[in-house]
Amino acid sequence: MAWLATVREEVHAARERDPAARSNLEVLLTYPGLHAILLHRVAHRMHRAGWGLPARLLSHVSRFVTGIEIHPGAQIGRRLFIDHGMGLVVGETTVVGDDCHLYQGVTLGGTSTRREKRHPTLEDHVVVGAGAKIIGNITLGSHARIGAGSVVVSSVPPNATVVGVPGHIVAFTNSSNDTVERLPDPEWDRLQELEQRIAELERRAYDGPPPTPGAVDGGSTTLRGTP
Repeated sequence: MAWLATVREEVHAARERDPAARSNLEVLLTYPGLHAILLHRVAHRMHRAGWGLPARLLSHVSRFVTGIEIHPGAQIGRRLFIDHGMGLVVGETTVVGDDCHLYQGVTLGGTSTRREKRHPTLEDHVVVGAGAKIIGNITLGSHARIGAGSVVVSSVPPNATVVGVPGHIVAFTNSSNDTVERLPDPEWDRLQELEQRIAELERRAYDGPPPTPGAVDGGSTTLRGTP
């Protein structure tokens, strides 16, 4: 009964977060993210029971079937939704909280070769965009959002939005009223200034140099370059 309740909970999470889902049966039969999570829960129990090789074999089968690689040692919370999921990699010492959302191509990877905590910890309600790389023993605070393609190598506070390579915080979300407070971004401001300067130089090159006072001839003012 507990296993059936877990399956229902995972299916319901997918229905809530994916507007393309039409029915519970469709999610159960055609969502590789759901299949990868359910197989991982079995592999994780085997891993904790000391059945290391069978657990790795089951995770290998899951990877072959779904295109999603989750090490049996990873700790996955409740109601994780893996959207599409192809190419997603979750390392051995990763910890994922409840109600998280991961897109395709995400890597929760490590940098150390020692047998220690070397993969990220995601607290509850974290969203990681497609292709993002979260590297090392760092923590993403609850309700953090990581933009697609970002590379994050340092911890992120709760409610922060991170983008870029390397990732940097660009906004905070007020969880009480869902308002977003955007932070100043000096790099983006500088790029906008450069774009405006380039546009101004292009305009001047197209229109010619601005008029300048020339020699006075017969009471009239001539302009440089004027015959």
